[in-house]
Amino acid sequence: MAVATQSLEALCVNSIRFLAIDAVQKANSGHPGLPMGAAPMAYVLWDKFMRFNPKNPAWFNRDRFVLSAGHGCMLQYALLYLTGYDSVTLDDIKQFRQWGATTPGHPENFETPGVEVTTGPLGQGICNGVGLAMAEAHLAARFNKPDCTVVDHYTYVILGDGCNMEGVSGEACSLAGHLGLGKLIALYDDNHISIDGSTDISFTEDVGKRFEAYGWHVLHVEDGNNDLDGIAKAIEQAKAVADQPTLIKVTTTIGYGSPNKANTAGVHGAPLGGDEIKLTRESLGWTYGDFEVPADAFDHMRKAIERGASYQAEWEETLATYRTQYPEEAALFERMLSGELPAGWADALPTYAPGDKALATRKTSEMTLNALAPVLPELIGGSADLTHSNLTELKISGSFQKDAYENRNLRFGVREHGMGAICNGIALHNSGLIPYCATFLVFADYMRAAIRLSALSQAGVIYVMTHDSIGLGEDGPTHQPVETIASLRAIPNLTVIRPADGNETSGAYKVAVTNRKAPTLMAFSRQGLPQLDGSSIDAVAKGAYVLSDSDGTPDLILIGTGSEVHLCVQAAEALRAEGKQVRVVSMPSWELFEAQDAAYQESVLPKAVTKRLAVEAGITMGWCRYVGAEGDVIGVDRFGASAPGGLVMEKFGFTVDHVVSCAKALLG
Repeated sequence: MAVATQSLEALCVNSIRFLAIDAVQKANSGHPGLPMGAAPMAYVLWDKFMRFNPKNPAWFNRDRFVLSAGHGCMLQYALLYLTGYDSVTLDDIKQFRQWGATTPGHPENFETPGVEVTTGPLGQGICNGVGLAMAEAHLAARFNKPDCTVVDHYTYVILGDGCNMEGVSGEACSLAGHLGLGKLIALYDDNHISIDGSTDISFTEDVGKRFEAYGWHVLHVEDGNNDLDGIAKAIEQAKAVADQPTLIKVTTTIGYGSPNKANTAGVHGAPLGGDEIKLTRESLGWTYGDFEVPADAFDHMRKAIERGASYQAEWEETLATYRTQYPEEAALFERMLSGELPAGWADALPTYAPGDKALATRKTSEMTLNALAPVLPELIGGSADLTHSNLTELKISGSFQKDAYENRNLRFGVREHGMGAICNGIALHNSGLIPYCATFLVFADYMRAAIRLSALSQAGVIYVMTHDSIGLGEDGPTHQPVETIASLRAIPNLTVIRPADGNETSGAYKVAVTNRKAPTLMAFSRQGLPQLDGSSIDAVAKGAYVLSDSDGTPDLILIGTGSEVHLCVQAAEALRAEGKQVRVVSMPSWELFEAQDAAYQESVLPKAVTKRLAVEAGITMGWCRYVGAEGDVIGVDRFGASAPGGLVMEKFGFTVDHVVSCAKALLG
């Protein structure tokens, strides 16, 4: 086919294809097949439907786009470049997957403005999309007025076979169907190829029927390679359905245009190679050079800049009207969008005195959440069907449901993995919402991929984890997390906090709410704990602090976390009665302590004091960094046991007498 006969639309679609082909070839690394097959649907979506402003990627009322099949990221980079985003230049395209470029091997929201969420682990992106759509629905219900709409945008997702195979997508999409998220539209790149070859070796279900069962509106475009009108009509139909999310199955050919590699696994994750690229150019009538975009296609795609400025200007006029007509709501709306917290919010944090009633920290967590809910209207969240065990219900609000999106209690059902990924989407909606989610600490393993992506994506999700140790008792070792805290501490950019009492619980929330560029995970006890003399809300931010001390230079430092700190306090009292100089350090967070300067760390754990005993109801791995060669750890280096919690703690050595005995052995 001669290039002169190509329509403008064909030029634009093939420009996307060949930018991807050339970038992957130059990098000698990447996935050209998906961009080649999905270019038509992506072009139609970005050119005819999506509302965005390339010169202001952070404009609030933009439509959100998620490439859940993140390995095909050259599709997204090509679109960002062609539509005029400053974040992706032609040089960045040429430096695909290279150090310092804004075109990494999978889309990263913190690297590339215009990329909403980090995708790559399959299935996570569509779950993020559910979270983005939930955020839009919530804000629209709270702020829109019959005569003035300030929140009105869609979430579009392109996902592939792999995303639909991963179980996490089923969790989130099931919830999305239940919630009737009509502004969530997912385009399924139905190309029947995965890394191992044809999907019929492992994946033969009817995806459309599955999504219908979830409660989705399902459409099918049979020729996604050429039927641009069909794709456009399907998106129009999807937008017309307001009470259901829509899945548009778009049947495509992976590697479309490649004579020898199209519809094979060979085009999924490897460059085409010079000879095949030449043949593909001939097949598609593409006479342009490497990285060359025809002027007509370039000029047409760049019209997105003018459209985007117009979209934003129109919205800002609406916002100005909203300010005039609804000044109180507008002030809250704009404060939330700014990311600023309300003045004095931390004054609402509960405080406790040593004589106050002993409480499980899951209970003081509940009290803190409900103290913050009235002063932090951006706080929204819920539990994986454990609301009355995690104690995470906001009493000020009802449940977020299909007919009540304005409410702030999210009901995730038994869907830990999907829950975490959804909360990442809510956090990365960048509208000021502060999402929290909850389950038992041991089930953090079910959502570990999402927690890791929170940390990687700089998503300020708050993870509320209860039943944090063998102190859980009768439910036994399946529910008693012995290795979980240590494994979570290994995740970069995740702050793990294990509070010892009510004041430390309030301090943990103060850290979590303030930290909007990283997730915080708090581990709370099921069993009651005393309110400690000397515990501090503000000291939690230091990670570790001196809770109690002797008059002289310490002979021994006892270091405790969470439910074991009070054992250290009582053991210290017994040792001091025998003339020992003992310091007690509460260390709710390793990560926060490591962030302090050397002088502060030395003031808490002086190097000259080498006799140190750490006490934590979890594995001992890692504690050597704080106890040193002459120290010791009372921990749990095996699975737990089923018995009443107090007895389990006693059998594993978490008693005052055992702490005293171990301390004396160190001093002896």
